[in-house]
This record gives sequence, structure tokens and C-alpha cells, in this order.
Amino acid sequence: MATARLDIRLDEEIKVKAEKASALLGLKSLTEYVVRLMDEDSTQVIAEHESMTIEDNVFDQFMAACEQAQAPNKALLEAAAFTKASDFK
Repeated sequence: MATARLDIRLDEEIKVKAEKASALLGLKSLTEYVVRLMDEDSTQVIAEHESMTIEDNVFDQFMAACEQAQAPNKALLEAAAFTKASDFK
């Protein structure tokens, strides 16, 4: 059962359209419609910002560069140690 509450103010025209859309979809309430939209949209937005899609040739170039990489120098090792010690995420 839902425990959080969200109060919003919106134009009457938007509310009427949303109520009609909710009814056309056979949903029980405007709240159910809004929750459904928020869930679907937020899932999509999060996925878009937490993933990356690149072309095959770009990935191949990246992998080739990784394979040719030399051992990290002192400055890079110190930066990594500092980051780890500072609990950066």
C-alpha cells in the first residue's frame, strides 16, 4: 500500500485531459493514472542516465586503447588511493 503523498496544482484543462485519458485506459482513478505515468517515465529517465550505448567501432577503439595502456604512473596511483581513502562514490 502506498505511504507517500504528493500534492500538486495544475491547470483545469490538464486535469480534464488526464481524467479522460485515465478513463479511456480503464483505470480506477486519476491517481492511478498519474502514478503509472510517473513510474514509467522515471524508470525510463533513470535508465537513460545510468547507461550508455555506443557504436561497435567506438567500443573496439576503446578496448584497443585499454589493451595498449601502460601501467599507471605514481600520480595516478596516488589519485586512486586518495579517492578510495576519501570515500568518493
